Amino acid sequence: MKFQLPQPLKVRGAPRELATGANPYQPAPARVMRIQDLTPDVRLFELRFSDGSLARTFAWRPGQFVELSVLGVGEGPFSLPSSPTRPGILQLGIRRAGTLTNYLFDHISEGDELGIRGPLGNGFPVERFSNHDVLMIAGGLGMVPLRGLLHYLLDLRSSVGRIILLYGSRSPEQVLFRDELESLARRGDAEIVLSVDSAGGRIWNGREGVVTELLDDVELDVDRTYAVACGPPVFYEFVLEKLVDAGFGKNRIFLSLERRMECGVGKCGHCAVGYTFTCLHGPVFSYWDAINLPELIYT
Repeated sequence: MKFQLPQPLKVRGAPRELATGANPYQPAPARVMRIQDLTPDVRLFELRFSDGSLARTFAWRPGQFVELSVLGVGEGPFSLPSSPTRPGILQLGIRRAGTLTNYLFDHISEGDELGIRGPLGNGFPVERFSNHDVLMIAGGLGMVPLRGLLHYLLDLRSSVGRIILLYGSRSPEQVLFRDELESLARRGDAEIVLSVDSAGGRIWNGREGVVTELLDDVELDVDRTYAVACGPPVFYEFVLEKLVDAGFGKNRIFLSLERRMECGVGKCGHCAVGYTFTCLHGPVFSYWDAINLPELIYT
């Protein structure tokens, strides 16, 4: 498969030009092609740029994000749960959580046009994963950016070793991409284990308990494995402790830390922690980079 990833971002300030145009503040129009309910409060929006050339050439690194805008309503940053190995359609996993997302849920239909600017931020250092095992640990909505990485690794299957995904949710109806992940697990394309805090008597073929408990049952060669994690703040406290105790070096653990982002180009200051801007220097950080900035992880 022939495609080229954008080079890792060398941050010196706000980007002067994005794939969506020379003006980093101006979104490019994109049409909503499909809307799918993933859970009661999360939807998958599939979009295609109205400019056919941009639709074909728009590329991103797994872990990057875009800003989605609705004229007269607002805009917000959203992760890409799709892979750059599958160009043409952009997917966004969006949870109902505020003014913009409420409008998307209540007023946007297939065929409507929205604005997108990006890609923004830094993605996962996928070049390092070549010929290594990759362990992904997701909690809740953290499955959204990790799905993009999962698809990327599956599409380049011969270039990596084991692909392991441990994903925990609160209940069976909150499991994102459930049918897809269960199908991949049955086919053996990756080692996938799903867990819920409690099945509550509902039909559930996965595990019950917190996602960190799944780590106890996975045999890993930490010297040839990279770990990637994304989830809510409380999730990181226990996952990082488990990974370090298992022998992972802090430079072999990568976190997608998406909280606090607003403008995407380092101008509003909302995501600033010291001299670090999550939207510019992240949202992907190594644990080594983030360890001295706990506000990045836990707030």
